Amino acid sequence: MESAAKTPKSLTLPWTTRITLWLLDIGLNLIMRKDGTVNRGLLKLVPLTPPSSEPINGVKTYDVVVDPTRKLWFRVFVPTQYTVEDLPVMVFCHGSGYIVASADTQLYDDFCRKFARELHVIVVSVDYRLAPEHRHPAQHEDGLDVLKFLDVEENRSKWLPGNANITKCFIAGDSAGGNMAHHVAVRASQFNFQQLQVQYILTLFETSPRSSVAEERMVVGLVSIQPFFGGEERIGSEIRLNGTAPVLTLKQTDWFWNAFLPLGEPYNRDHPVVNVSGRYAVDISKMDLPPTIVVVAGFDILRDWQIRYYEWLKKSGKEVYLVDYPNMFHGFNLLPELPESDQLILEVKDFIHNVLNKI
Repeated sequence: MESAAKTPKSLTLPWTTRITLWLLDIGLNLIMRKDGTVNRGLLKLVPLTPPSSEPINGVKTYDVVVDPTRKLWFRVFVPTQYTVEDLPVMVFCHGSGYIVASADTQLYDDFCRKFARELHVIVVSVDYRLAPEHRHPAQHEDGLDVLKFLDVEENRSKWLPGNANITKCFIAGDSAGGNMAHHVAVRASQFNFQQLQVQYILTLFETSPRSSVAEERMVVGLVSIQPFFGGEERIGSEIRLNGTAPVLTLKQTDWFWNAFLPLGEPYNRDHPVVNVSGRYAVDISKMDLPPTIVVVAGFDILRDWQIRYYEWLKKSGKEVYLVDYPNMFHGFNLLPELPESDQLILEVKDFIHNVLNKI
């Protein structure tokens, strides 16, 4: 079992990365209006990537509409160098506080393309509804409905490549997508799927071994990269890093939660969708959840909430792994110039390999 590494006193980053993070922070603050709405007009400046039938960096992509009435769709990423191999499917939920980004945002298109190519998986990137126009539980319903869509043989045969093995289905997400991946996996464990098997969850945290593996799960693994959790209490990393970490402040995270949570809810940030391990937490001890990998970083203000999540999974008897990047920050996985983003790919690849070896 791994323990969280010691965080350095200061963050060492290339100047180009610092400029990128500074610009992202300015842009984020500009779109967050004081009245709790999002400046969608300004977001039109964010670069998008169209689907590509011709491979780009070894991966071709196409879009699939699940429900046009709510504009629910997903982008499929197919690595072209493994056409005859039996490939797992990874359903991916993007981050950005539940309020911005999409499956075709350039940052996430690049990231999912890299996942597909390096992990040898078919990536299904979900374009879910955003807050505050659509509050919880809309996002988690969208995620589960994509799994239900893939559970229908006619849909799979029409929209997934022939070498996609849906019985090896992982779910993954970063930041808010990590929060979403957890809650969708919980919902999936309680739904009677006809074809899919879920057996492991990737959330980038450390491990508590289990003696047996369930034979019928919708998702076989969950990858949770710096999942977005919180609570009413201000805890260590929030106090220590607020205003000094390069990404995220308490003002921003509070704004995100206020935009996401249903109006009139009594629990505030102690709502179980936010504070998963708090006093209103759902009892998962008897749920058949898959193994999870949880990723944390030393300069992430959410770090201590993520470690609480890891400890809660372990205490609940779940198989969970912890991976710690002490000199990284929230969202480092999206910046390919950082060597740690490549190391993360290797960690996830090992996790997938170990999970599949147990099936």
